[in-house]
Amino acid sequence: MDPPVSFSATILAAGEEDVETISRLAGDIWRACYPDILSAEQIEYMLARMYSLETLREEIRSRGIRYELLRIGKNPAGFASYGPTEKESVFKLHKLYLDPKRHGQGLGSVLLRHCEEAAQRLGARSLVLNVNKRNARAIKAYERNGYAVLRAEINDIGGGFVMDDYVMGKEFAR
Repeated sequence: MDPPVSFSATILAAGEEDVETISRLAGDIWRACYPDILSAEQIEYMLARMYSLETLREEIRSRGIRYELLRIGKNPAGFASYGPTEKESVFKLHKLYLDPKRHGQGLGSVLLRHCEEAAQRLGARSLVLNVNKRNARAIKAYERNGYAVLRAEINDIGGGFVMDDYVMGKEFAR
């Protein structure tokens, strides 16, 4: 049996200076992880819509969305974003993505806990997220971390595409 892999992981707040890294990482992760869930056309449409440099900058500047960048050594390996919703004390996890080479190492849970703790410091009593109904791996990971399905929803995102998701949530202990 191989010895356990040892690495140094850090999670740091990301700013506008990091949007190119986040955009590039999102493209690599989505193209590797989503072909069995979404069409190539929908992947490219969503990447262009959600991960353009302008969109990322606007989210950071104007929408109160915070980004966190996970690095292994000096290399970016994942990212997450979260922010307040229109409901007081409810925050939304907008994004949480991890380089597929890093799946199964517990890093997704570490990044998720980091976002939960940061949101709680900002006044969150619960965190909600959307996950594609066909993304069984992510659904299981969220369930392992205490999230439950609250409802199903289908959202038209334009371009002839929809997001067919579960909304999952977790209440924090008070």
